[in-house]
Amino acid sequence: MDLLAPMRLYTLSKRHFVLVFVVFFICFGLTVLIGLGGPDVIESVTETPPLNNGSKISFNLSSQPLSTYNQQLWLTCTIQLDQTADNWKKLSGTFHMGVTIRGVIDNASVKYFNKQVHSRIKTLNCAQQCAEIVVVHLGYLNYTRYDVSVTFDELPRTLNIKSFSFTWKTYNPAFSQVEIWFRFVFVVLTFIVTCLFAHSLRKFSMRDWGIEQKWMSILLPLLLLYNDPFFPLSFLINSWFPGMLDDLFQSLFLCALLLFWLCVYHGIRVQGERKCLTFYFPKLLIVGLLWLVSVTLGIWQTVNELQDPTYQYGADTKHFQGMKIFFLVVAAVYILYLLFLIIRACSELRNMPYVDLRLKFLTALTFVVLLISIAILYLRFGVHIQQDNFVAELSTHYHNSAEFLSFYGLLNFYLYTLAFVYSPSKNALYESQLKDNPAFSMLNDSDDDVIYGSDYEEMPLQNGQAIRAKFKEESDSD
Repeated sequence: MDLLAPMRLYTLSKRHFVLVFVVFFICFGLTVLIGLGGPDVIESVTETPPLNNGSKISFNLSSQPLSTYNQQLWLTCTIQLDQTADNWKKLSGTFHMGVTIRGVIDNASVKYFNKQVHSRIKTLNCAQQCAEIVVVHLGYLNYTRYDVSVTFDELPRTLNIKSFSFTWKTYNPAFSQVEIWFRFVFVVLTFIVTCLFAHSLRKFSMRDWGIEQKWMSILLPLLLLYNDPFFPLSFLINSWFPGMLDDLFQSLFLCALLLFWLCVYHGIRVQGERKCLTFYFPKLLIVGLLWLVSVTLGIWQTVNELQDPTYQYGADTKHFQGMKIFFLVVAAVYILYLLFLIIRACSELRNMPYVDLRLKFLTALTFVVLLISIAILYLRFGVHIQQDNFVAELSTHYHNSAEFLSFYGLLNFYLYTLAFVYSPSKNALYESQLKDNPAFSMLNDSDDDVIYGSDYEEMPLQNGQAIRAKFKEESDSD
């Protein structure tokens, strides 16, 4: 008979569970503290050029010196109106904006980044203050400086314009260095955890692994890609490919994590054969649609920005709005389905000691992670977003180092904790020879009584007493 792979989760007492959560919060708190002392993510330079009089308003702007550590470049514009708080009124209108971009290399020679004049129709909305307009976005930098000529035409006559404020926004080079080092640290830690987890299961047949253990063998390599060991390539080569690869890895891991939750909460109730058509296909369909929409929108935006740096979602409003609504509908279906699986699993299996313990631990840790993630996302979406389109909402840029480190640290430590509790204990090989598979222990109440008793903390003591008593009875009979 093949050996079974019990989890360390079964051997932990209440005291150990508290210690696991304490260590998790300590590691997460350290990353947050380090992030709070780190540099800001976005570096901004604002200039207000003099306003010229004429039918067309034009400006010639030059960025600050750039390097690959600046990663990306935005040019935004804010129109200041000559209104006071007493006579302020909501204004809106459309106008034409023409943009020409030139890239300057180190020896001061100029090479045109794109010779044609890009013309866009922009909408201006003013309520208390005018909304910021994204003029240009460059996903990667080929030159050490960029010269941009911006022309505004057909501005609404109702606007009493006071000035135009332009802001150059790039990644802070100091943050780029922090990002490189911490991604490297997480890559190394994830590789070590993955090797240790695989080493702990080496003596057990794969078909004897629990569903959580099988999923951890998938999620840990994907976490390695999520941390992106190829990230330094974006500073060595001037190409859109490293950035697209990073986005692809992140979306793949996050969707795999969503699929993990669905499969575990459903599979923990289905102890028999899990058929592909009835068990996996509905879950793959829901999560696959989420992944497909996010990747499609990212590729769509990137391809169009490579052809036209002034491209915004307004050019394809109908398509983007349709994709956005479809994404939100599928996300709502996923949430409802997950809640249904959690409620049903907790109601049906709450009296099964082994399974109940697995449900409680996964639900408690996941709930804590989701609460922290919601708080981080609130902070990220609460501040001003760099781009006013749905693609930016799917992959919002971090505002400070604390947000970056907390989000990356949260997901990494979450997987590390799961890998620890789902890996077999040191004496798992010996225990697996003495009892049946814990996943099926619900069919044998005597196993549960011997292992758990009335209190998890008394479990080691009760096991020892039971073994000594049984050994004494056999000696007396002999």
